[in-house]
Amino acid sequence: MPIHVNVENGFLLAFGIIISLQIIVVAVSALNTRFRRRRHNTMLGRFPLDPLTIGNNQVQLFTYGNDLYAYMLEDIRRATHRICLESFIWKSDRIGTEIKNALIEKANEGIEVYVIFDAFANLVVRRSFKRFPENVHVCRYHAWRHLIDIVDPRRLARDHRKLLVVDEEIGYVGGYNIGDLYGKKWRDTHVRLMGDVATNLYQSFITIWNDNTKKDLALGSTVTALQPNIRVYANNPSRITFPIRSMYIDAIDLAKEQIYLTTPYFIPDRYVLHALIKAAKRGVKVQLMVPEQSNHLLADWLARTYFTDCLQQGIRIWLYQGAMIHAKTAMIDGKWTTIGTANLDRLSLMGNYEMNLEFFHEELAEQMKSVFAHDSKACRELELHEWVHRPLVQKLGELVLSPLWPFL
Repeated sequence: MPIHVNVENGFLLAFGIIISLQIIVVAVSALNTRFRRRRHNTMLGRFPLDPLTIGNNQVQLFTYGNDLYAYMLEDIRRATHRICLESFIWKSDRIGTEIKNALIEKANEGIEVYVIFDAFANLVVRRSFKRFPENVHVCRYHAWRHLIDIVDPRRLARDHRKLLVVDEEIGYVGGYNIGDLYGKKWRDTHVRLMGDVATNLYQSFITIWNDNTKKDLALGSTVTALQPNIRVYANNPSRITFPIRSMYIDAIDLAKEQIYLTTPYFIPDRYVLHALIKAAKRGVKVQLMVPEQSNHLLADWLARTYFTDCLQQGIRIWLYQGAMIHAKTAMIDGKWTTIGTANLDRLSLMGNYEMNLEFFHEELAEQMKSVFAHDSKACRELELHEWVHRPLVQKLGELVLSPLWPFL
């Protein structure tokens, strides 16, 4: 038998063993996660924050979903011209139905209503809910439209953004999808902006809308304004532009004192990871907050493969307990803040449509620091000695699953 046949058979056997081990690890972890979630089901409390004036914009942070939805509904019902809503996930539950009905009511009043939602992310949402009257303009974002799109990396992206713009005067951006679960049981962060920056958000919506709808439904561009304290960063895979990743790396490289990061899925590429490690080595106090049990168990396993390097370099890791923390935020040196839709993983930083806002404002940074401190009360800190002595089975599971990081 030729040698190359034996080599090929050996490769296929090894590949099959690795895949089998990965399936076993995921299955066992899924059962364990399901059991632990039954025991932990935290109802989140409110942490109200005062609105701030940044330039000619009013900025309001939200850390409790139902409060956010109440403001969104009020702004939608007061719209006089145009409403643009973009959501990765839109559940057909109480709050999802209330927002849908509010949009339909405004369309019946003659207000222009434009809606974008990711088709794949909402596959489990019943089909009837995703149907709208003709006077509501709807874009169901599909990554793959034609068979040839499978070989085009630009067409593999999801529309992961969460954006609402009302009358080009009020805008919302952040981590909250639309649904009762997120409103009561998930910890997330969103921001409401009233002022000129809303025009910039509207222009970003136009870009996605026009790239994915028919020409006769295209929206005209608007005049945007350069904001000295607030910048909009939007990843656009179809144009191969990913500025959010560069924004993070640049800000981390400039940090001198402190970095506070909150992300639900911590699977950074080596450049982002090295930026954090270099910051810690030069004396920056780096703190990372992630859920101990997220809604994606594979992401949890992959995140753990980075914990050893982080802890050895003095990066403090906080594990959020009893609920899903889904916020995508950072604060650096009491001056710089970002809030948005992008996770610290490959899919968000180099794959999906995303949007983050960058703020240069000390009062907002102080609010974000207070939010981090408040959230840390619901966390336990992961210590290096605990992590080094974790069970051997867990270490082997992390090793087996680590090759899957490019897919997340």
